[in-house]
Amino acid sequence: MIPAEIAAAATDLASAGWLKVGTVHDIPELEGRRTTIDGHKVAVFRLLDGFAAIDAECPHKRGPLQDGLVADGCVTCPLHDRRIDLETGDVIGHEGEGVAVHEVHVVGDDLWVRLATAVV
Repeated sequence: MIPAEIAAAATDLASAGWLKVGTVHDIPELEGRRTTIDGHKVAVFRLLDGFAAIDAECPHKRGPLQDGLVADGCVTCPLHDRRIDLETGDVIGHEGEGVAVHEVHVVGDDLWVRLATAVV
């Protein structure tokens, strides 16, 4: 994209409820970072094939999911090894509630996230 196209896309995203949360360079591959959107804690992850965003706290004991191990499309909570599917937000291998999955869009080098409608 050329700079004018990036600026136009950014304006469109911002008017549709998306928030710029950083750049693709801010998150190393297979790691996560936490951000806050409208008071809601969100973990953004860089995967091998793109990015994912989910609620930042594990539903089990509120562990910091952005600090978890990322592998096979899942993040493992660093507190009690609960695995969360980054595409669905479901807990894998344990019973219990999952987390909300948020939309991620890349424009140029910028990362944009929009909260899931269930948490807005």
